[in-house]
Amino acid sequence: MILHDILSVCTKGESITQIVYKSNINFPIARRFLEPMLKSNLLEKIDNSPVIYKTTPKGEDTLARLKIHLDQMKGVFGD
Repeated sequence: MILHDILSVCTKGESITQIVYKSNINFPIARRFLEPMLKSNLLEKIDNSPVIYKTTPKGEDTLARLKIHLDQMKGVFGD
């Protein structure tokens, strides 16, 4: 799940390049997800060089809830 992967990758802060590599997605998909995640306050944008995206407390809460649901789905559908 892309949302889960991005939130997981960004817990300590990552550049868009690292998000793409670690989430196994491409740049257009990353950009498509990052903007709504910023607007929803799931991520914060730190204007460094390069720009860093970091999971917010709200994003960490969402990530924890997603993990619970994914674990439940694994129980139903297997790994």
